Amino acid sequence: MSDISPVSLDTIADDCWETVATADATLEVESSRAILADRTRLHQLFENLIRNAVEHAGDDVSVSVGELADGFYVEDDGPGIPADAREDVFEVGYSTSDRGTGFGLRIVQQIVNAHDWEITVREGAAGGARFEITDVSFADE
Repeated sequence: MSDISPVSLDTIADDCWETVATADATLEVESSRAILADRTRLHQLFENLIRNAVEHAGDDVSVSVGELADGFYVEDDGPGIPADAREDVFEVGYSTSDRGTGFGLRIVQQIVNAHDWEITVREGAAGGARFEITDVSFADE
């Protein structure tokens, strides 16, 4: 990746929120820390995770973005992803929604891989889906 620069988590999350149809969904960003990333690709990652939350958790889903010791997470309060399907969500064509194409999370994984990061799907605090992106470099380190 050649276009790596500091990108603030709150700025990129807010920018992406404005470009996705989010209906009555809400966004809470709990970090303004900057990470080193390709801004264009990171924008696509956030758009896809936000769109995925709205499509699978409903128009009134709450999405939160926060910092981890070595990265960040994007979490929603929807129905979550069953443990036995968490690896499958990254497969091309995998979707449980009539509106889903099955490409969004595959693209997210490709962006993560291109940055040499790792992605893990977990259960969120409210039972929804939590995507943790780790092995991320922070701009101030």
